[in-house]
Amino acid sequence: MKLDVVLGLQWGDEGKGKIVDVLASRYQTVARFQGGPNAGHSLHFDGQSFVLRSVPSGIFRQDAKNIVGNGVVLDPITFRGECENIAEKTGIPVTKRIVIAKKAHLILPTHRLLDAANEAAMGKGKIGSTLKGIGPTYTDKISRHGLRVGDILAPDFADRYAKLQNRHMTLLNQMGFECDPHAEDADFMAAVEYLKQFELVDCEYYINDLLKDHDILAEGAQGSMLDVDYGSYPFVTSSTTSCSGACVGLGVNPHLVGHVYGIFKAYCTRVGSGPFPTELFDETGEEIRRIGHEFGAVTGRPRRCGWLDLVALKYAVMISGVTDLIMMKSDCLDTFETIKVCTSYIVDGKPSDQWPFDTYADIQPVYTEFKGWHTDLTHCRTEEELPAEFRDYIAFMEQYLGVPIKIISVGPDREATIMR
Repeated sequence: MKLDVVLGLQWGDEGKGKIVDVLASRYQTVARFQGGPNAGHSLHFDGQSFVLRSVPSGIFRQDAKNIVGNGVVLDPITFRGECENIAEKTGIPVTKRIVIAKKAHLILPTHRLLDAANEAAMGKGKIGSTLKGIGPTYTDKISRHGLRVGDILAPDFADRYAKLQNRHMTLLNQMGFECDPHAEDADFMAAVEYLKQFELVDCEYYINDLLKDHDILAEGAQGSMLDVDYGSYPFVTSSTTSCSGACVGLGVNPHLVGHVYGIFKAYCTRVGSGPFPTELFDETGEEIRRIGHEFGAVTGRPRRCGWLDLVALKYAVMISGVTDLIMMKSDCLDTFETIKVCTSYIVDGKPSDQWPFDTYADIQPVYTEFKGWHTDLTHCRTEEELPAEFRDYIAFMEQYLGVPIKIISVGPDREATIMR
């Protein structure tokens, strides 16, 4: 059987949560493979809305098992709050539907303090961190100082916690960052006890055993252009957001990867600092933000908005070997007279059709323009109902990217989805 992977192909916020929720009906298992609670997957159905930060998006499917994989960094306090909110609103037995990898790393309260201290020290050069402790936790993981979920079962866990906390306190003191490092100790330890209600597994064995019987859907957080290696470094997240991250984050070999679903918006958004070649600073950008409700699901920050960047999108498709494209928020462009897409760049005065190495280069977009469709797409449920102008837009993108667009989202609800 195969591991099918769902990825965001832009700078995050592409709508992965809805698509995983839609696709989850086809799978018995949904697995989260990287990232932490700095990203929120928004789901809307039956008149309710949820923002999932660490919980896999298959949680609302009755028969689906949900795995929090090795590559995830888990904040016990945030995770407990998220699970309790879901249970309270829906009655879902979250402790029965979720298993957690023992090798997933723990976010301590002092990781969040370090995140804030690092961001403050950067001044104008800050990267726009969500201050959830993600970067410092991955730093501890790579430097081999971290604590993992499986460690909470050790009789000396409190000592291990104190040792790492003391290390963080030394760093905070060196940076002159004033704080109370013990303010959340009690909440953290209570949340650790809550984690013990879940089945803690050796994810690599667990998931490979499941793959003997059925396909599994793997979901990532953030987007491909925030990949720590291949994104717009240093304005990136701290994990591998491309398809290879699914193999590392779950313990699955590359031969078992099946479909790679790549999700993108009909336009582009970005939160935080970093290059954004097609960013709009005019009324058009404001209108896209307003129509698309482009504000961070976790932070509430207004997102930077711009036209679709096909150069960056084709780059992300190449890196992850995308087999099926999924376009989100198509309906948000319904009222525009002209639709633009970036098809090449002028980088430091020279034409280019590649994403540049230099994050600080002068990147000017070269656009191809399309006539707007002036049709309310939210009422469309079949491909035949889509206006000709929109179908031309789709055909151009498929030719440019070399990958078919298999799913088109025309609204936030599950039903507002056209399968091609």
